[in-house]
Amino acid sequence: MRLGVIDIGSNTVHVLVMEARHGARPVPQASQKSTVRLMRYLRPDGSISPDGVAALADAVSSAAAVGREHGTDGTLALATSALREAANGPEVLATLAERAGVEITVLGGDDEARLTFLAARRWYGWGAGRLLLLDIGGGSLEIATGVDEEPDVALSVPLGAGRVTRELLYAADPPLPDDVEHARKHARKVLRAAVDPVRDAPAPDHVVATSKTFRSLARLAGMPRDVLGPTGRWRMRREHLEDWVPRLARLSSGDRTVLPGIGPGRALQIVAGGIVAEEAMRALDVAEVEICPWALREGAILQRLDRM
Repeated sequence: MRLGVIDIGSNTVHVLVMEARHGARPVPQASQKSTVRLMRYLRPDGSISPDGVAALADAVSSAAAVGREHGTDGTLALATSALREAANGPEVLATLAERAGVEITVLGGDDEARLTFLAARRWYGWGAGRLLLLDIGGGSLEIATGVDEEPDVALSVPLGAGRVTRELLYAADPPLPDDVEHARKHARKVLRAAVDPVRDAPAPDHVVATSKTFRSLARLAGMPRDVLGPTGRWRMRREHLEDWVPRLARLSSGDRTVLPGIGPGRALQIVAGGIVAEEAMRALDVAEVEICPWALREGAILQRLDRM
């Protein structure tokens, strides 16, 4: 059967269509991403502006059309932190559900972490042992660890790349050095208050990172990793980020686009993403991460199959 998932995130609206059945690896059939960067449409009262609602509605309509074009047997629609926290979230969700043609499930931060962890576990398999997962979205950072498909610990902290950019690195492009230092201290403070349950868990056998932010950083700063299969994989050490993040911070967003892995849709937020990635690795005493190609959307499809 063909299953689709529309992921309404803080940066993008992404639709993924996969051929999926029990006992088989889901195979991608189509994928389309619309960049919205919802954080720029948030008003002082925490609501999404009319322009932002219109941009979201157009992106969701386009995503739903991809699903119809590829003949999906069912479509999931998920919303994450930006809509979860918006003051006018219920009204916006009603508009988007009409465009999507299906009810939209609003995920809590812990739910995001659990679904992404499920995807990583299935990708790596049982032989990988205990996993520690890091996922940087536009609005939040998800962390999970465990040995089974359900993590022992799953948590979400408000350190998304878009959020940190909007709240702390907005004054100049490139950002002011004092603002970069402020963002780093803020990330350390938030993480210090949140990660004790993860630090208290047994040491992981593999630390895996998902999301476009980590993939972009790894393509820029990391190293290829030898694996079986036709597609490349990446790994990245904290020392690579310690070297690259200050350099990124000295470049304008336009100049960053000439670097490998940093496209126009990611250039404005990559400094914040790099700071969060580096500080999360430091807070959890992680020296190196492996980049996992599966994340929230794959996890949602896998869970749907399990429940059918």
